[in-house]
Amino acid sequence: MTNEAQCIETPTEFMRYTVADGTGIAIGTLLKLSGDNTAIASSGADVFAGIAWEEKTASDGITEITAALNGVWDITNATASITLGGICSLSGANLIKQATEAEMVTGAIVGKVLEAAAASEVVRVRVGRLM
Repeated sequence: MTNEAQCIETPTEFMRYTVADGTGIAIGTLLKLSGDNTAIASSGADVFAGIAWEEKTASDGITEITAALNGVWDITNATASITLGGICSLSGANLIKQATEAEMVTGAIVGKVLEAAAASEVVRVRVGRLM
């Protein structure tokens, strides 16, 4: 996969999710909820589950992964700009975008951007916290 998030400030909150044994997930992959406490790699405007904190090799017999729920990360913005201090949500495979009002109430929020983001730019994001 490409555009994995890069950790800038170490997270302090984590969650364990169920994953498919046959799935490979790289460290820094933005994850989405795909079922009851189950996560997979993000692919669109999905419900954010966290950022993969460990490598998951396909078909290794492991069916859980640790995801970071906070921290500061460099994440790639999708195609439109995000204003400084804007709230962001998932937009595709390891991509974010300016969050919509509807996403604010559906759990799709990734965090708050700490610098203005142009299209396709890597931007610093405080994950999980809106303050």
